[in-house]
Amino acid sequence: MADAKDKKDKKDDKAAAKEGEAEEKDGEGQPEGEAPKKRRLSGRTLILFIALPVLLLLGGGAAAHFMGLTKSLFGGHGEEHADGKPQPPKQAVFYNLPELLVNLNSGGKRASFLKISVSLELDVAADIPRIEAVMPRIVDNFQSYLRELRVEDLRGSAGLYRLREELLARVNTAANPARVNDVLFKEMLVQ
Repeated sequence: MADAKDKKDKKDDKAAAKEGEAEEKDGEGQPEGEAPKKRRLSGRTLILFIALPVLLLLGGGAAAHFMGLTKSLFGGHGEEHADGKPQPPKQAVFYNLPELLVNLNSGGKRASFLKISVSLELDVAADIPRIEAVMPRIVDNFQSYLRELRVEDLRGSAGLYRLREELLARVNTAANPARVNDVLFKEMLVQ
């Protein structure tokens, strides 16, 4: 009889275990009065489904902003007056510097010369007297820089770009508070 009782107890235990598993799957296996346990998201799942989409949206928004798409999306159609009419584009003012002739740094080889004629692009015509007042300083800065150049420094578009950027920085330093937007080459001859 003990065997029959043990078999019956084992069957009851198996049935109870199956019922417990079913209740746990339904979320009802908790003692009364307690809320079912919530599963926490793993770190990988959190990154995959939350952080990655947020980063992609932020990156896409930044790219759209830098490409200028946000102005058209959000109604910004350029600068406008208070009455809603667009402003006319500013007229640039150009000022011609005197022609410069300098000998280049040739490193003991035969002498090389640079003849250069430059025009400055200004925001407003009111800056012309300021430029004229500091003209000796501007010419001195240009001469000092140009005399240290080698012929190799002026080759190609990259050389011209570096020359333009250097001259622009030097003229803006000398002409401060006047603002020079660009240095334009009218003539440049290396001999």
